[in-house]
Amino acid sequence: MIYTHYTVQVSERFKGAERSTVDVAVPGGVANKLRQTFEGAPVFHRGEEYVFFLWTGALGPTQVVGLTQGLFSIAGGGSRDPAATRTASHEVMLAAGTGRPVKDQTMVMPLSQLRSRIASSLAAGIGSVAK
Repeated sequence: MIYTHYTVQVSERFKGAERSTVDVAVPGGVANKLRQTFEGAPVFHRGEEYVFFLWTGALGPTQVVGLTQGLFSIAGGGSRDPAATRTASHEVMLAAGTGRPVKDQTMVMPLSQLRSRIASSLAAGIGSVAK
């Protein structure tokens, strides 16, 4: 499997180890003249700001949770409270439990609201890793 690796500069951390950078692997890319693509793989743009929801498998690289589902882009423009946007996935998604197809929707909220939701979820133990 081919991965494209990105070194991401960390400006704010909500959870996890204190680091100034993190290596994020995205499935797909080019190696030895072979191109591999994956539907739903996120695309990053140099100079853009994002909120990443990341996971690291026991033996694997750090990746974005649920491909594009774990990535919010932050609107530029110098706003005090920029919009955080998670674009709807156009891939087939199935509801947990029923297995029925569901339609994803774009999520847009002020970054302050996203921070608050993350803090509330972490305080409630949602997203914690059991050891």
